[in-house]
Amino acid sequence: MASSLNLSLTDELREYIDSRTGDNGVYSTPSEYLRDLIRRDMETQGVVAHVLAGIDDIKHGRFSDQSILDIGNDDS
Repeated sequence: MASSLNLSLTDELREYIDSRTGDNGVYSTPSEYLRDLIRRDMETQGVVAHVLAGIDDIKHGRFSDQSILDIGNDDS
């Protein structure tokens, strides 16, 4: 179920969103543009979480003798 969110923007931000949407933009609507930005941010945060977990593994001496290619081809 979709829900709505109302937000206030400066004129500068609204003009920018308008430039990215509609007939001259990549996105059809401001909502489509903002949803895509949020999805991309969610993906970025997932990558950051994995990197931080890897750093924690290194700090705690958790290493593997396998290369990243070996791990990627692991059948388990």
